[in-house]
Amino acid sequence: MSRIGNKTITIPAGVEFDVTAGNEVTVKGPKGTLTRQFRSELTIEIDSGIVAVKRPNDLKTIKQIHGTTRSLIANMIVGVTEGFTKELELVGIGYRASVAGNTLTLNVGYSHPVTFDFGEDLEIEVPKPNNIKITGIDKQVVGEFAANVRATRKPEPYLGKGIKYKGEHIARKEGKTAAAKK
Repeated sequence: MSRIGNKTITIPAGVEFDVTAGNEVTVKGPKGTLTRQFRSELTIEIDSGIVAVKRPNDLKTIKQIHGTTRSLIANMIVGVTEGFTKELELVGIGYRASVAGNTLTLNVGYSHPVTFDFGEDLEIEVPKPNNIKITGIDKQVVGEFAANVRATRKPEPYLGKGIKYKGEHIARKEGKTAAAKK
C-alpha cells in the first residue's frame, strides 16, 4: 500500500487547480503556470480544496506510479507558490561564474569557458563569482540544469576542487605518502 500516494494535498489560497480529460493537470499560482499529463489509470479528485489520487486496483505497475503521481502534483503546487532553488559552489583557484542575458559562463580550469543557455523558466543569479543560485517553478528543470552545470567539473576527492552543491559533503581521500622508512 502506497503511503505517499494515499496522502491528500491541500491547495493553498491563490492557487487554481484544474484537471481536464485525460488526466491533464494545470496548476496556476503567483509564480506561474505548470501543466502535466498523468496516466489515465489513476483518478485525480478535487474536493473542497483537497486533492486526492486514487488507484483502481493493486497491480504492481499501478502501485508504482501512485505515489509518484501524488508527489509530482504536490511539487507542482509547491513550485507555483514558493518555487525551487539549487545553489552551487565553485571550489578552486580561478574558478568563477558569470551571467549575461540568458547565458551562464563558467571558467573552471579548462582552456575555454563553458557556456550554458537557459530559458525563461529559470532564473540564475551569481551573487559571488564562486556561487550560483538556480531558481524556477519546475523542480525537474531546476534539478536537471543544476546537475548539468555540476557535471562540467565534478568535485575531485583529493583537493575538493570542482563544482558542488551547497552543503554537499565531498568524501576526501588521503594523498600519497613518502616511502616507508626501513
